[in-house]
Amino acid sequence: MPAQHPPQKRLIVALDVPTAAEALALADSLAPQVDFFKVGLQLFLDAGFAVCDALAKRGHKVMLDLKFHDIPQTVALATAQLANHDIALATVHGYPQVVAAAAKTKGRTKILAVTVLTSLGREELAQSGFAGSLADLVRLRAETSLAAGADGIVCSPLETALVRKAVGPKAIIATPGIRPLDSASDDQTRTATPHAAVKAGADYIIVGRPITKAASPITAAREILDEIG
Repeated sequence: MPAQHPPQKRLIVALDVPTAAEALALADSLAPQVDFFKVGLQLFLDAGFAVCDALAKRGHKVMLDLKFHDIPQTVALATAQLANHDIALATVHGYPQVVAAAAKTKGRTKILAVTVLTSLGREELAQSGFAGSLADLVRLRAETSLAAGADGIVCSPLETALVRKAVGPKAIIATPGIRPLDSASDDQTRTATPHAAVKAGADYIIVGRPITKAASPITAAREILDEIG
């Protein structure tokens, strides 16, 4: 994404709420400032593609964040379902076979490969048996995912500069774990401010609770857009 791209085009708000009614009300309240929304597992299990379709009908772009991770046949068939809906971005876990399967049937949807969840730190990776550095794992998954057909990468803002250097300017990079100045990190381990993430090379920043749990979500969104700019 060009550096001069307006902040409004970089912000994706995570609709991490339990019902479609809440999600659409929140999207409507943010519409003057935000036109890109993420639908995750909680909301999708309640509302399915109906909430994605409703957002698209309102003129919004949709990121479907279900992080597919299954055998290639299942991933390919699941990804093929996206062709029936207006989904701009969809996520899969960053394993080459998974990415390649999704890439075959993605249609117009851009596939983003998740490298390492932002809730995980070095200690959690060590507990799961991984002995290398977290940064090396993120870079490896980014490179192998793009080679397998991914359009872009999801990584924490702390690894964004490393990934951008490794993958070049054309790959999409979306970063969760965004926390504005003076904001709590919640259950995220690897976080950064909106400005720092974009400066490091992120095309999109994904923000949930700092906006959705704010006393005034629209005010919080405006403040984050100001931080980006």
